[in-house]
Amino acid sequence: MRTGRFILVGIEVLFLSVLILATRCSNYPKVFVASNVYFTDADCYARMSRVQMCAAQPGLIVRHHNFENFPQGTSPHTTAPLDYLILSLAIFLRPFTSHAIDLAGALVSPVLALAGSWFLWWWSRTFRYRWPMLILYSISPILVHGTELGRPDHQSLLMLLVMVALCLEGSSWSGTTCESRTRAETSITGDDGIRESRMPSLRLSVVKGLAWGAALWVSLYELLLLLGIVVATSAIRRLSVQKSASTNAFGNIFDANLRAALVALGTVVVFAVVIERRVPLLSIFYSDPIFNWSGTIGELSSVSPLNPIWFRWAGCLIAIAPFLVWLRFRQRRNKANAVTMPTAIFVLLPASYLLTIWQARWAYFFVLILTIALPSLLEPIKSRFVVWLVFVLSIFSVLRDWDERLWPNDAELARRAERRMESIQVRELAIMMRSPQTHPFLAPWWVSPEISYWSGQPGVAGSSHESLPGIADSARFYLSEEPESAREILRDRQVEWVFACDSDRVIQNSAALLGMGAPAQSMCRILDRTPAQAPAFFMLTAQNGGGKLFRVNKR
Repeated sequence: MRTGRFILVGIEVLFLSVLILATRCSNYPKVFVASNVYFTDADCYARMSRVQMCAAQPGLIVRHHNFENFPQGTSPHTTAPLDYLILSLAIFLRPFTSHAIDLAGALVSPVLALAGSWFLWWWSRTFRYRWPMLILYSISPILVHGTELGRPDHQSLLMLLVMVALCLEGSSWSGTTCESRTRAETSITGDDGIRESRMPSLRLSVVKGLAWGAALWVSLYELLLLLGIVVATSAIRRLSVQKSASTNAFGNIFDANLRAALVALGTVVVFAVVIERRVPLLSIFYSDPIFNWSGTIGELSSVSPLNPIWFRWAGCLIAIAPFLVWLRFRQRRNKANAVTMPTAIFVLLPASYLLTIWQARWAYFFVLILTIALPSLLEPIKSRFVVWLVFVLSIFSVLRDWDERLWPNDAELARRAERRMESIQVRELAIMMRSPQTHPFLAPWWVSPEISYWSGQPGVAGSSHESLPGIADSARFYLSEEPESAREILRDRQVEWVFACDSDRVIQNSAALLGMGAPAQSMCRILDRTPAQAPAFFMLTAQNGGGKLFRVNKR
């Protein structure tokens, strides 16, 4: 029986691992092009520039970006953990490839998703309805997007840490509360007579505290809100329990488990402050008048409750979740051994939903929390057949999204081929700028991190809000009609290279960013369409389908 159990475990883990890797790596034709690695968005190139700096100087903690908003640079909110996680993976891959850093950047998010799936499998091993949760975690397009191939973004690490912390919040959700569980090692007997050891609650609390602390280190912005909700809800819950038991309301709030979690969390936070030697600024609200730039960022846009994308993210489970929550509340005390869910999760579900309506970046956490809550939400439904029927029917919209992604129409195939070719051509132009000396360049903000990564040269613009001054100057340059005003911007920013491409898009984006109309004859249009009519201080050095590269004469 033990052999049969091990075989079953192996099959489950293998199936889950294959599903995770298949979904996360479905975009491989976009990432691996012509024997090179291309990352999925501008922020990823900025992250990989940090990794290159750490590889060149091991032990470096990057607190300043000189590759964007040149010459002032920026003080980024990004932190060291993901930098060195990617670098560690690159060291492991070095014997197998000559492009270890690029490959590590491409693989790090799928690896984190794989680790998350193994943790979920282990954590939910006693749940009756664990596989709907595991499948949704594997195929949800928004969760896949956050951990997909070629996307070395902090969200993949943050999702793993938040998932671990929330899963360990309160208890193992198996009908016993964290306060009442024994602090000694315990065991349970399964249906096959095999005894499984469980970590004591005190150790789980330490792991939970470490996860929360590490998540705060990775991103203070999202985690302060999430952790604040968890702490407030848990405190209110503990107070109500103590009062209902007619005991000292504050006497047992800070029990051994909570103290262990707080010590672990505080230790990581103190360590992070010592390592980073700074506290990242919270940029929830930005007062700069040119912050219209945020409207061009998909993750910062709002999501209407009527937007059908909700159903693409989690299927019809979005619609039936309120009913399942009501049913869970109604029956949560009917069975002592039922899968219970901490009150904080019930609060986080609507809170993260409202935050997603405000900014799409919260969708990762909303769907993740909904996924974690599924075993408890489905518990009141006694029939396994009904549960699976409801689940399969509810994810049809998710499967439709995968159908469109894996088997796109001709127009989408042509668009993907065009983007791949543009990436190759932009890289070719960027490589021409390589030099041991510093030769700054000016390019549209969305392509600037990519050019900086491939060329090794600093750019005026960037993809972060800290680069807004450089983004604004690049927009003013492209919209300028007077050669002297354009030259003044280049002189102030010490620019030696100018990149021109797709003038229609650049003009439209720059005009929207600055809140002004598009001029009839802008510098961008001249450089892109009639380079022979460009001012004398521009020298056309190279061109291809991706754009044109000009050398600036400083005389």
